[in-house]
Amino acid sequence: MDIRIKAILVHLLTATGAVLSMLALLAAADQKWSLMFLWLVVAFAVDGIDGPLARRFDVKTNAPVYDGVLMDLIIDYLTYVFIPAFALFKSGLLPDWTGWFAIIAITYASVVYFSDTRMKTKDNSFQGFPGCWNMLVLVLFALKPGYWTILIMVLALAVAMFLPLKFIHPVRTKRWRKLSLPIALLWTFFAGWSAWGNFDPSSWAHWGLVVTSLYLLLVGIVQQIVPERT
Repeated sequence: MDIRIKAILVHLLTATGAVLSMLALLAAADQKWSLMFLWLVVAFAVDGIDGPLARRFDVKTNAPVYDGVLMDLIIDYLTYVFIPAFALFKSGLLPDWTGWFAIIAITYASVVYFSDTRMKTKDNSFQGFPGCWNMLVLVLFALKPGYWTILIMVLALAVAMFLPLKFIHPVRTKRWRKLSLPIALLWTFFAGWSAWGNFDPSSWAHWGLVVTSLYLLLVGIVQQIVPERT
């Protein structure tokens, strides 16, 4: 197959994220939270696949008529930010003013962060929390902590988006990638399992979510503290 066709097919794969986000939104509108998260997990998996394929087939050279980076950002804002914020607000996990505060903080801070030209570091990590609200909200649905705990976490991560803290990209950050990538895959598995089980509080997948989430959240900061051996 001609490489230009392969490059276009990668763009088309990325574009499926828009369909998946619509399916997730329709499920959220009906408060079918498990179904919504299943669609978001599929979108998360597609997002993890299309980047390496785009680099392999050099889509910027072989299919330059479409801007894959722009397409990816649009879909990421929907699946990582907008729909999870909507779900958090409508779920009842945050009552009264706390829900309004959370969705304003999440959506406003994220759109500013997504347009920041400094979001990527030299090692292809992220500077500041990269707006992965879909991951946080899924864990919150699974664990259902108190609303003050949720509010503090949302505020802390919204502020962390603009702090000089490093957060890894499991695929592109080379340091410790042999560990980080399998853990990201495990997180995806635990997330899908938890959503499939309708967030059953007795599910062992919840603990897997907690452990893998903590690793993905903190490993970049640990890398900042621990110097890399040369």
